Amino acid sequence: MIRPFGEAALLVDVADAEAAQGLAAAIRRDPPAGVTAVVPGRASVLVELDGLLADPDAVAAALRHVRPDRTSESSRLRIIPVVYGGEHGPDLEGVAESAGLSAAAVIELHASAELRVLFGGFAPGFAYLGEVPPALHVGRLPTPRTRTPAGSVALADGMSGIYPADLPGGWRVIGRTPVTLFDARREPPSYLVPGDRVRFVPIGVEGWERHGGLAADW
Repeated sequence: MIRPFGEAALLVDVADAEAAQGLAAAIRRDPPAGVTAVVPGRASVLVELDGLLADPDAVAAALRHVRPDRTSESSRLRIIPVVYGGEHGPDLEGVAESAGLSAAAVIELHASAELRVLFGGFAPGFAYLGEVPPALHVGRLPTPRTRTPAGSVALADGMSGIYPADLPGGWRVIGRTPVTLFDARREPPSYLVPGDRVRFVPIGVEGWERHGGLAADW
């Protein structure tokens, strides 16, 4: 389904995040006249238009003939080191109790899953990763924190996410990474972009400094 989204955009509903990424990649490769930006979501693609030059009906007609790319073949693998639990993961025990698992089992499940960056949002550099194993599907905190430290690795709504800066938030924090996720001076400014594959690797607190800062494969 393609429908208007405000005065200068169209929203294309698709089956899932993979379909959204494939469609967005195909539109960027050969954009219809008047398209200025494309933003994939969890099950949709936002197509932004030049409000003065674009014909929304013509763009919508062109979009119906776009064949999505197969983005999975060229995705990058990103390795994210994580210190789980303790002061770095204050919600780990609660997630474990909710899932009927030990904290160690939650860590093993989270670290064994290869997740995909579904889309970005909320704040620059924040990547929504999914889908996590069913046992790790948890809701958000009843009361959001006013400050969640940069690098916090968290769970909510069937996804995992990493806070790129000190931000308010209601996701359940199970660990923290020392890796820098957003730097406005770099291109792209976000280390994780839609389509990337992500694996989490548990590390001890003694490895924090060694793994910190900008990743070598940015």
